[in-house]
Amino acid sequence: MLSTIDRYILRQIAVPLLSALSIGLLMLLAERLVRLLDITLGKRNSFGVVFELLAYLVPHYLGTAVPAALFLGLLFGFHNLAKNNEIDAFLSAGAGLHRLLKPALLLAVLFSLGSLAIFGWLQPATRYAYRSAIFDIKNIDAFYLAEEGVFMQAGSRTFILDTLDRSSNTFERIFIFDYNGPNGSETFTAERGLLIPLADQPRPVLRLENGRRLGVERWPLLDQAGAPPESQTASFETTDTPLGRISKKLFRPRGDDERELTLPELYAKADTPPSGTTTNAMWAEFHRRVINIMAMLLLPVLAIPFAIGHSRSPRAYRMVAAMALLIAFHEVIEQGAVMAKAGAFSPWFVLWLPTLLLTVFAIWRFYRATNTITGGGMDSLLASAHEQVVSFVKRFMSRTLPTMRGGL
Repeated sequence: MLSTIDRYILRQIAVPLLSALSIGLLMLLAERLVRLLDITLGKRNSFGVVFELLAYLVPHYLGTAVPAALFLGLLFGFHNLAKNNEIDAFLSAGAGLHRLLKPALLLAVLFSLGSLAIFGWLQPATRYAYRSAIFDIKNIDAFYLAEEGVFMQAGSRTFILDTLDRSSNTFERIFIFDYNGPNGSETFTAERGLLIPLADQPRPVLRLENGRRLGVERWPLLDQAGAPPESQTASFETTDTPLGRISKKLFRPRGDDERELTLPELYAKADTPPSGTTTNAMWAEFHRRVINIMAMLLLPVLAIPFAIGHSRSPRAYRMVAAMALLIAFHEVIEQGAVMAKAGAFSPWFVLWLPTLLLTVFAIWRFYRATNTITGGGMDSLLASAHEQVVSFVKRFMSRTLPTMRGGL
């Protein structure tokens, strides 16, 4: 059961955490939305396809947004407690930082279990589904990707449409050239037409109305003497023909890329990797995911000392330093995974050693914040760096502003 203290601290953390998670996820998805719209805008059922693709991307971006949001929630939550002197009130009542750590650590455990589901199963499945959907979009029948006034290819046919109404699958003024190789070619023009999807057929039927046909029995051979190939012309009121060809292209099975394998599959197949990857890549991906999951438990111990500091030091620069440290750790892990996949270094050196160093640093910082009164060397170093930056900005502004005013 959660005590009153636990519930109060969780409420302080929850508001900035949820805000950071929502804003971060929306920003990441918005950036990808622009690219997806560029691929599918104006195509048949384009908005439905875009939202389907965005749904596949949510677990991928949650892997980045969740730890950042939890860290920001811890920083701002304990920052507000310290700013309002509530940390001092808890300490006076006999509740030390180790006691205040309990609800934050419980929240980290819950988020770590969520990360296990995300990194272990959701991300691999949705990454494959996203790639499969992109493949289907790029290999769909040309009519559904057609644009007005643009030449398109559908099997052996090249065609262009003047106007197109996707809501009713109708079009006006079409030109079709069908190349049959040694058997010649056929050319169609029609005033209007209709695309009729058939439930029991892999190809839709193209119905042309009020058109003309030009057929050539064979392709002319320019290097031989002889009569040119015969041609036939005809007019028609209505004609039906299948559009495109039955594609034999199928998206590859899941698992050629190690990022498409679940966590148990990575471990089981690490020494016998699929054809599209290597043993080094399999083990590097496995270690990277495990570290990302376990790092969630480290965030409360790392965030609390940065959030509270000592009472007379500015807190803004400490929070900036904390976020810079988290971003640097994330980049070290990502680059370490790249080096481990290439076989240049062991995952234990480039992935677990930085994790161990950050863990020791976080525990040391939390121990000093719990058992000492002064800020210690780290706070003094950050304060000195903060003063140097502020002093530099003031000197820069004092020299730049008069010059700008004189120019105006």
